[in-house]
Amino acid sequence: MGVSGSGKTTVGAALSQRLRVPFADADDLHPAANIVKMASGHALDDHDRWPWLEKIGTWLHEHELSGGVMTCSALKRRYRDQLRHHVHRVEFVHLHGTREVIAARQAGRPGHFMPSSLLTSQFATLEPLAPDERGLVLDVALPVDDLVQQYVDAHRVPDKKFSEKKEI
Repeated sequence: MGVSGSGKTTVGAALSQRLRVPFADADDLHPAANIVKMASGHALDDHDRWPWLEKIGTWLHEHELSGGVMTCSALKRRYRDQLRHHVHRVEFVHLHGTREVIAARQAGRPGHFMPSSLLTSQFATLEPLAPDERGLVLDVALPVDDLVQQYVDAHRVPDKKFSEKKEI
């Protein structure tokens, strides 16, 4: 979770590869109207987000047993609560960074539908993880491999290269 440009897709893909679980980017689940609205420089409202959050929740539920990594802004507690409605055990990794770091990252990704002009509204909307929410906060200023390793270390995830079971 995190604001646009925090590295959710990059870190999420790397984490899913490390954990050897499926990966999905919530941006791919937006209806076309949401993409058009954001690309036009308008922030989504809750009415726009609820059907999208339902799609994300469905994906999470479908991958509850096998595990999976889904990137999603999940900026507000109530959005995360909606996702927890589908999968109680869902855990959030908040990719946190300063406005300057995030703005520099956004500038380096041409062609993305989310304009940098919406960064201010994203930071205004962001409600950091509360102490009672499952998850951890990682500093996006660190290299991707370090962020993935911090997650692995926090969860004592075994290295699957050596402990992988073969299924027939």
